[in-house]
Amino acid sequence: ENMTKLLGRDPDATRYAIKRSCENKAEVVKADEKEGGIRATLNLGHTFGHAIETESGYGTWLHGEGVSIGTAMAATMSEKLGWIDADLKERIYKILEDAKLPVKLPKESPMTLESFNKLMSLDKKVADGQLRLILLQGDLGGCVFTGEFEKNALQETIEEFVAEINA
Repeated sequence: ENMTKLLGRDPDATRYAIKRSCENKAEVVKADEKEGGIRATLNLGHTFGHAIETESGYGTWLHGEGVSIGTAMAATMSEKLGWIDADLKERIYKILEDAKLPVKLPKESPMTLESFNKLMSLDKKVADGQLRLILLQGDLGGCVFTGEFEKNALQETIEEFVAEINA
């Protein structure tokens, strides 16, 4: 219901969504002013998304579109790790799709396994040479900021999304 109102640009629904988004973000930032913990969760999907934006050329994708695909990738990887179940992953995809946001790379995407790995290795969340990601764990809203994950799950996720380009 709310998504329909938002997509229809209902002024009251839009004002409320913006107000709640700002309040939620302010609460997180206030709880973690130095970005040492929970604040990093605001970056869910950003590491994948920034790689997509960079390789595709800035302006090809809106920031939110790149982050949407990145969020789908984070959800997929989290499921591969066994950190969330398939139902939650599908719920996340449905929310993004209902918002008319992309959840996969388009056919004309220049992304490859190599470009993802290269660009993600340059992300600001890399520490001591280790890529750290915001991934999902547990219930909806449960995030972890970690470099402790099975690297093959990352590679499988990237390969799955890149393969869709040529499908």
